[in-house]
Amino acid sequence: MSGMKERLHTGELYFPGDEDIMKEQMAYQDLLCEYNLTKPSETEKRAGMLKKMLAECGEGVYIEAPFYANFGGHNCHFGKMVYANYGLTCVDDTHIYIGDYTMLGPNVTIATAGHPILPGLREKGLQYNMPVHIGRNCWLGAGVIIMPGITIGDNTVIGAGSIVTKDIPSNVVAVGNPCRVMREVGEHDRKYYFKDREINHEEWKEFL
Repeated sequence: MSGMKERLHTGELYFPGDEDIMKEQMAYQDLLCEYNLTKPSETEKRAGMLKKMLAECGEGVYIEAPFYANFGGHNCHFGKMVYANYGLTCVDDTHIYIGDYTMLGPNVTIATAGHPILPGLREKGLQYNMPVHIGRNCWLGAGVIIMPGITIGDNTVIGAGSIVTKDIPSNVVAVGNPCRVMREVGEHDRKYYFKDREINHEEWKEFL
């Protein structure tokens, strides 16, 4: 069948093993491999490589190696000051959007690719892709998994180990498998930063 490459971003079923897709994907994978071989001290080199690798790369984006991505980050759109800890996996067969100042804990997985439930279609290796949108100033804890087609609003915190199967609104704390909203971000968070540890408002007043 022709036109498989055009289906990467339409949500239609397609064959990911298509020759044209594989050829393009391999080039992006090679660049990603080079990135993962850089030294932590080579910050300028890493920054320059990310500008080449990512679809969009805002100022101050930093991704700890190793970084894994199906298309080498080619379909990842990162705003400014995005930070990703070790082991970020972006299944970026279609677009992943991450807003400014968002932080990703270690071993976060963001998946855009899915496979049909119907066994006959899945046996043939068919795939579909749905974009993921993560808002501004979010925090995804260690081991969070984001499923295809998900949107997470601004300023939201996703607790460690959560599996996000449905959209999550802005300004909430959400946790669990499946991930559910626990509460809104509010006055409690203006007073405490961890359990009974109070925020020193005088010391940090310029940020509040």
